[in-house]
Amino acid sequence: MEYIEFLKSKIDIAPKTGIEISEEDVNPILKPHQRDAVIWAVRGGRRALFESFGLGKTVQALEWCNIITRKEGGQALIVLPLGVKQEFKRDAVELLGLDEPQYVRNMNEVQAATSRIVLTNYERVRDGDIDPTYFKAVSLDEAAVLRSFGSKTYQTFLQKFKGIPYKLVNTATPSPNKYKELIHYGGFLEVMDTGQALTRFFKRDSTKANHLTLYPEREDEFWVWLSSWALFITKPSDLGYDDTGYDLPPLKINYHKLSDSGVTVDRDGQFELTRDLALSLSECAAEKRNSIDRRVAVAKSIIDSEPDNNFIIWHDLEAERHAIKKAIPNVVDIYGSQDYDLREKRVIDFSNGKTSSM
Repeated sequence: MEYIEFLKSKIDIAPKTGIEISEEDVNPILKPHQRDAVIWAVRGGRRALFESFGLGKTVQALEWCNIITRKEGGQALIVLPLGVKQEFKRDAVELLGLDEPQYVRNMNEVQAATSRIVLTNYERVRDGDIDPTYFKAVSLDEAAVLRSFGSKTYQTFLQKFKGIPYKLVNTATPSPNKYKELIHYGGFLEVMDTGQALTRFFKRDSTKANHLTLYPEREDEFWVWLSSWALFITKPSDLGYDDTGYDLPPLKINYHKLSDSGVTVDRDGQFELTRDLALSLSECAAEKRNSIDRRVAVAKSIIDSEPDNNFIIWHDLEAERHAIKKAIPNVVDIYGSQDYDLREKRVIDFSNGKTSSM
C-alpha cells in the first residue's frame, strides 16, 4: 500500500447505510440540485443538508421521507417548528402530489394516521408525547436546536432518536458561532461520538476558557470527514447547475429620516436646538413610543405610493402593531400570542399573493 493511500485509510468517513436509488426514483418536480441532494441523502441513510434559505429544503425533506417509506415501508416523522406546518402540507400536496401529511400530538394519533409521512413539533418529542423510535425515518427541520451540546433539547434528542435507521437534519444555519457546533449534528446522526470527535479534531485554547480550535494538522481531515455526511449548498452552481432564479439582486436600503417632533426644553428651562443623542435606555424607549404615529405615517405613505407592490412591515412594540392596523386597515397582522393555525394561514395567504401587506 502506498503511503498516501495508507494515510487516506486512516481518515474517518461516514458509512453509507441507506438504499441505492436512481434519478428515476425522484419526483421530476424537483430542481436538479434538489434531486442530487435527495439521492445523496437517501443513499447515505443518515445525513445532513446544510442549505441556504430558498433552496427548497422543505420539498427535499418530504421527498426523502417519501422515497424511504415507499421502498422500505413504515412511516416517516418530520419534526418542525409549528410555524411551517402548513408549508409542509402545501408542498406535499401541491408540488409532490402526496397525501397530506397529518399533524400528530401523541402516539395514538400516530397509529391512527393514514399518511406515510406525519408531522409534529419539537416540544411533543421533547416532552415524550411522540416516540421517534416507532418510525422508519425521521427528519428534523430547522435543526439548529442540535448546535448546543449542553442544552436539554440536544441531550434529550440524542437518546430519543438513537438507533433509528434513517435520519435527516436540515438547516440553513448549522454553525453561526463555532466549528465545533457542527460535530453535534454528527453525534445526533451517529456517524461519530461527539466526545470522540471533539478529542480527535479540536484542541483547547489555554488563553480562553471553554474555547476550542481545530488542530491545524487535522483541519483537512475534519472537512473531509464532515463532507462525508453533510452537504453544504449556498446556490445551485455549488453542484454545477445554473443559478438563474436564485441569483438575487443586491439589497437596496432606503432610509427615511423623520422630521423633529418639536422644540424641547432641558431641565434648566433652556431651549435645545438639537436633540441629545446620548439617551438612556428608558429615554430611547420613550422616544420610540412618542414617534409611533410619525413612523407609521411614513410607512403608510410608502405603501400608498406603490399600490401594486407587496409589503412586509416589521414592528417591535405592540403599540406599533395597533397603530399600523389602525392606519392601514387591510394589513394582515401576525404576533406571538396569535393562534398557530391562524398565523400559518395568514403567512401562506401572503406567500400565495392573497394579501398584499403583512
